[in-house]
Amino acid sequence: MIPADLSHAVVHAVRRAVEAGELSGPVPGRVVVERTRPGGVGEYASPVALRMGRGAEGALVLAKALALEPGIATVDVTGPGFLNFTLAPLSAAELLRDVHARRERYGCVEVRTEAVGGARGEVVRGAVVRIREGQGLPGEGEGLSVAPVARRDGDVVARYGAAAAVWAMVVVPARETPVFGDGLLVQGEENEVFRVRYAHARARALTRNAADLGFHGEPGDVDAPALLRALADHPLALEAAAHHRAPERLARHLVVVADALLDFQHQVLPLGDEKPSAAHRARLALAEAAGAVLAGGLALLGIDAPHFL
Repeated sequence: MIPADLSHAVVHAVRRAVEAGELSGPVPGRVVVERTRPGGVGEYASPVALRMGRGAEGALVLAKALALEPGIATVDVTGPGFLNFTLAPLSAAELLRDVHARRERYGCVEVRTEAVGGARGEVVRGAVVRIREGQGLPGEGEGLSVAPVARRDGDVVARYGAAAAVWAMVVVPARETPVFGDGLLVQGEENEVFRVRYAHARARALTRNAADLGFHGEPGDVDAPALLRALADHPLALEAAAHHRAPERLARHLVVVADALLDFQHQVLPLGDEKPSAAHRARLALAEAAGAVLAGGLALLGIDAPHFL
């Protein structure tokens, strides 16, 4: 089970409990499950019982049902009624097959990739609309309070380039004023938008290099916990960004994926006289999956993902 599946499992548990008369109230169309905060219990948490007005009693009913779900290792109830989950160990091969099957659409119902331009409000609202539509929700970008850019948009784009300018606009909460500086011009690891786009380009390069060596990616078991966890969390990051109308949540998650991929990339190709093996094919499949996630996420933000950088 991946985190996005956990959200659906909670909704189904609520529906079954309501139908059985164990809980009362409307069944939510979706439930946002988020990473447990530092010091909390388990890996993920949801306040769904509290929001239904049922508190700890309702949470215990749901915990009993969810403890039987395949893929959930433990369910705990804490505080006034928070559900806390620990998932069973993730199958790398299953996760990679899912990402490869959906490519840039992984975690989304539908992805729109039109370029975004204009004032900062249009950039942020455009990202919100695309992220929400990617989750099957109404766009509802209008009415979002967005702090303006302190200088003319054309000047910002001319100075920093479209990708860096858009990144600076979406990487901070809508009500905060974006910060532009010469760091956006740096073609190095200290520049987040460069790092994300570079990581995508590296994934593409690994595919080309592997083809030159006569092998291609095949999903399989691979030892890369940080990158696997980042990919598994991607649908959850999209759902949270859509729910909170906060594209900065997606931007921050893409940085996590990019950093994990850049740390992992050196393990993908054979070294020296080493022959390509099943392990290399699985590692390449993981790198390609990460590249697809980065491309899809950048498209939602209105930023291109070049194959060469």
